[in-house]
Amino acid sequence: MNYLIVLVVLFVVELLYFKVADRFNIIDKPNERSSHNTVTLRGGGIIFYCGALIFFILSGFQYPWFFLGLTLMTAISFLDDVFTLSNKIRLLIHFSSVLLMAYQLDLFNMPWYYLLITFIVVVGVINAYNFMDGINGITACYSLAVGSLLLLVNHKLNFIEKDLLSYTLLGVLVFAFFNFRKKAKCFAGDVGAVAIAFVLLFALGALIIQTGNVIYILFLSVYGIDAVWTIIRRLLRRENIFEAHRSHLYQFLGNEAKVNKLKISFSYGIIQYLIGLLVIEFVHQEVKVQVIFAVSLLVLMSLIYLVYKNYIIKKYV
Repeated sequence: MNYLIVLVVLFVVELLYFKVADRFNIIDKPNERSSHNTVTLRGGGIIFYCGALIFFILSGFQYPWFFLGLTLMTAISFLDDVFTLSNKIRLLIHFSSVLLMAYQLDLFNMPWYYLLITFIVVVGVINAYNFMDGINGITACYSLAVGSLLLLVNHKLNFIEKDLLSYTLLGVLVFAFFNFRKKAKCFAGDVGAVAIAFVLLFALGALIIQTGNVIYILFLSVYGIDAVWTIIRRLLRRENIFEAHRSHLYQFLGNEAKVNKLKISFSYGIIQYLIGLLVIEFVHQEVKVQVIFAVSLLVLMSLIYLVYKNYIIKKYV
């Protein structure tokens, strides 16, 4: 019953946000880099933060340092959606937020390189999540896939309070209702992509720390493959990797190959979910087997990705 009430509350909050966004002209105008061609409300992904906020209040303020970091990250991203802030300000807040997450995960009591690795991974994944948020439904589908995998593992290992994930994913469902359609009512915006990535990374970090098993990072492998190989391709072409672009595989498929964008988004989510289920089957194997599996999986995914992307580019670009 609680979940139904939270779902209704989040739905109402999203509708109220639409009125605010419309009133203050918080919109996304299409340009030559966009995958849409109509003006659309931006920042609908703030509902992800609202789901986490409900958990924070109802749980008696659990994970306060994490939530402070999430709040800072969400606030700066929302302001960036509205005003476009300087990179220095954003980087400062991102750095502070990651440190707060690390503190909540007790990483300061571990060797220093744990903190360094965490910072690199978190910042990298958050930026990848942001770059991958380029077509209707992809952030919702992928987040539901990753979040469902974490909930599945959490049912056995109890590495995090399940309602943090549950309430946040209810926010994703509400957002999907307005975004997973041919003509989206709203886009997630930086605020949405950053907020959901931060929550999922916190849960994933808690899982890896409790189990000592880094193989769970493969829960993000589909986004990782597309993001990393796209960056490498752009570097080889001497392009500015920080500028907006349309060179991810999903963008070539949706824009040049004219594949249904909702099918693309659903495919990214379902492929990641199936890979995650495979990962869960291997976590009980000895380390050597896990390493062979992980390397083999990433090599196979990379080969399929590169061959398919090269085919799409040659045929349609």
